Amino acid sequence: MVAPERALCGLIFAVEEAQDRPGTLVASLPFGGMTLLEYQIRLLAGIGAEQVLVAVGKVTPQFLGAIERAGRGRLKVDIVRSAEEAAEKVLRDADVLVLADGLVTIDPVMERMAAEPHAALLVTDDSESPAAIERLDMRHCWAGIARIETRHLAHIAAMPEDYDFQSALLRVAAQSGALQVPLAPGWARAGHAVERSGEGLAARNDAVLVALSDRRTLWADRWVFSRAARLVLPQMMARNIPDWAPLALGGVVSVAALLTVLAGWEGIGALVALLATLAFATAASHAALRGEEPRARQIEVAILGLFVLLLAAGGWREFRAIGNATPLLLAAGGVGLQLLAERVPVPRRRWWANAAAQMLVFTPFALVGHATLGLAAVTVYAFATLTGAIESLRGKS
Repeated sequence: MVAPERALCGLIFAVEEAQDRPGTLVASLPFGGMTLLEYQIRLLAGIGAEQVLVAVGKVTPQFLGAIERAGRGRLKVDIVRSAEEAAEKVLRDADVLVLADGLVTIDPVMERMAAEPHAALLVTDDSESPAAIERLDMRHCWAGIARIETRHLAHIAAMPEDYDFQSALLRVAAQSGALQVPLAPGWARAGHAVERSGEGLAARNDAVLVALSDRRTLWADRWVFSRAARLVLPQMMARNIPDWAPLALGGVVSVAALLTVLAGWEGIGALVALLATLAFATAASHAALRGEEPRARQIEVAILGLFVLLLAAGGWREFRAIGNATPLLLAAGGVGLQLLAERVPVPRRRWWANAAAQMLVFTPFALVGHATLGLAAVTVYAFATLTGAIESLRGKS
């Protein structure tokens, strides 16, 4: 008989004050367009946690606001002040993923630790690493994440009250024979660390943005739009610009681009469409950073819609200019082939086309007055992508 899968809960420590902001908890510092606490909760939600416990020493207004915002979703968020209270509130027979105070990390690290079937500690052998929190033995230091069982909480709850909750939990897990999972170098480069200051969190924010863009597969996203979004997002968050602003800007600029193409300035219109794509890419990156993956995918559909409308407008304008149906056929062919390629369920390869890449291909031709050739190039590129996708699908079967 197969044992049922155990529920997963999160336990976040939020006790330390920021080194450069006395009276402000590290957990309530801004990070990724939200607070660090909200970012940590969204990481736990992303791996399927059913409950989050937040261990606190004191509660500030900023902290309460972060808890309130985080609790608006489906995830249950509870404040606890001791191991005894945590042991009472945690879901019965659940596994608990513990995040250290001030921890910044990324989804792949969380997914790796959540996949462990037994108690585990994330460790580093570099005692000077910004992820190193507390030494476990002569070689290893704890790197900020632990997977424990609820019995460990009960064990600590029975201890004297003058213990340090986080440190005691770590010791109990280590003494119970928890598996040590080494911190991969790529995770450290992607921003995994413990920070105690607002300035340090800002630097880690940039590293996490880089990691998000590096996960993009296709060349246009990885090397053009995601890189540009990495420059825009920190400025946007520093100025507290709302997350809907780049999306609204993208919509307005898209309309301007299409009207410009229909007015006969195809090159300028295509260039403006690239600016709209950048606005959408920025909005999608911000949504991904906040853990709103469904919203990020919806925004990417908007980029696909802009591509379809841009080709339709370009084909219509060229048809009116030269008097034959070739541009319309090329536009329809490019759109149809690209939509088919998007539907093939295989991992994307770096050189394949997507809507953003196709607009980058079309724009140079439109700028030099050869929009029909641009439509032809788009069609050929879409055909090559579809062919590659079908071959990959055949290789899997």
